Amino acid sequence: MEMQQVRYFVALAELLNFTRAAERCNVSQPSLTRAIKLLEDEFGGPLFHRERANTHLTELGRTVRPYLEHLWEQVQAAKTVAKGFRSLNEGALHVGLMCTIGPTKLIDLLRAFRERHRGVTVRLRDAGSERLEAMLLDGELEVAILARVGELDERLHGLPLFSERFMITFAPGHRFERMNAVPMRELHGETYLSRANCEFVDHIRAELDARGIEIQRPYRSERDDWVLAMVAAGLGFGFTPECAVTTPGVLARPLVDPEISRHVELITVRGRPHSPAVGAFVREAMAWRARGCPALGQLAA
Repeated sequence: MEMQQVRYFVALAELLNFTRAAERCNVSQPSLTRAIKLLEDEFGGPLFHRERANTHLTELGRTVRPYLEHLWEQVQAAKTVAKGFRSLNEGALHVGLMCTIGPTKLIDLLRAFRERHRGVTVRLRDAGSERLEAMLLDGELEVAILARVGELDERLHGLPLFSERFMITFAPGHRFERMNAVPMRELHGETYLSRANCEFVDHIRAELDARGIEIQRPYRSERDDWVLAMVAAGLGFGFTPECAVTTPGVLARPLVDPEISRHVELITVRGRPHSPAVGAFVREAMAWRARGCPALGQLAA
């Protein structure tokens, strides 16, 4: 079976007219007819009923149609990718961003990519780390920036971007303002404003329980901006990644004894053929890190 036969079949299955199908494929009608006949011989039966004014698919034709259409679509997709390797003048890049990463940290990276690749539309998706990993594996995303607790799925590959401490956030006038850092024991009895998407929540709870530290949890939100707004209003303290402390009226001190930090990585799928836009984005991210973004193990700026 040759790809031109697949192309002719797809056109004829849609138009149900040999003359118009030949015109669409820019071939003579006899050439198209011969190609369809060879395809029928290979499949072992007629694919079309040929009637003067009523050409239509046979049962065999209807059965193989979705497979041949899918094959043709894959060929076209492969050609598009091949074209993209020669030029980054157009296309889209689907990037997942973990919802708890402070956006200001990555603005320079996104700006630099845009300046060098103006033809590429970057489509940002916001979700938690586990959801982003699933979207990568399902093909909904091409690249993601996230942090996680524990080992990364072996099907994924991570490139370190930066590290950041977790901070205790609070409103001006809180007793924490007088401290240079907040030991975990000082959280006992305080009111905690819980970030539902915090990937370290189980780890934090285990650390608190191990030390017999009890905190109040009257609020829990999936939106970090709401949690920080409540912190600013003096409703309690927050446990916030350092680069996400950007809300006016919110003060922060590093958590110590123990200090907790996370490592943010750029994630792709191992072994998957990637568009040139992915390669360009990875290179830009590595250049961005080299320009001064803290390396793994250093404190975030």
